[in-house]
Amino acid sequence: MTDDQGTGSAIRVLLADDEQMIRHGVRLILRHAGDIEVVGEAVNGADAVRLAAEYRPDVVLLDIRMPVLDGIAAVERLTGAEPAPQVVMLTTFGDEDNVIRALAAGATGFLLKDEGPQELIGAVRSAATGDAVLSPGVTGTVIRRMLRGGAPATGTAEPDRRLASLTAREREVLAMLGEGLSNLDIGKRLAIGVGTVKTHVRAVLDKTGSDSRVQAALLAHQTGLTA
Repeated sequence: MTDDQGTGSAIRVLLADDEQMIRHGVRLILRHAGDIEVVGEAVNGADAVRLAAEYRPDVVLLDIRMPVLDGIAAVERLTGAEPAPQVVMLTTFGDEDNVIRALAAGATGFLLKDEGPQELIGAVRSAATGDAVLSPGVTGTVIRRMLRGGAPATGTAEPDRRLASLTAREREVLAMLGEGLSNLDIGKRLAIGVGTVKTHVRAVLDKTGSDSRVQAALLAHQTGLTA
């Protein structure tokens, strides 16, 4: 099922959810963003994989629990494609275990289904640029569960040594990554531009030996920067 066909410069999004009401609501929100084009809708994971190969979306918003092929299996196939889209998992508070599995499978991040319109639009824009999308409403819960499960520390150095190499501003940014804030949200809180935030995030990842924002968020919790 296809939707609005816009310009080539728009962020191309594929929606994948077996609930029609969810798809309808998300589509309406994204339609009003101005720079986002919904290129298709999938009703299950297998449908999502097929349509992604056909429409080549920049971002796939993928429900975790779907028939035929669930979101976990679908994300593995989607991220293994060439070119691979950015995949953001749509989740609820009860899906923490599946969120962790999805992130391990290559998902860019996760977003709660009850987030507001601006959060949804911001998540799509962030994902399109390769930034991880970590919904603040569930990030802390997921990170704590990872820690209880014995998740290894990120990087190769001891946590305190990795933090010692950060500037004061980079520590602030790391703490906000632990909260699940996007680059845009970090910029608003610190009153700096998104480009400057990206520079700080890259420095944080490089200095701490973190491969992703998810790993950096885990480090923030491991070291007590984020409760």
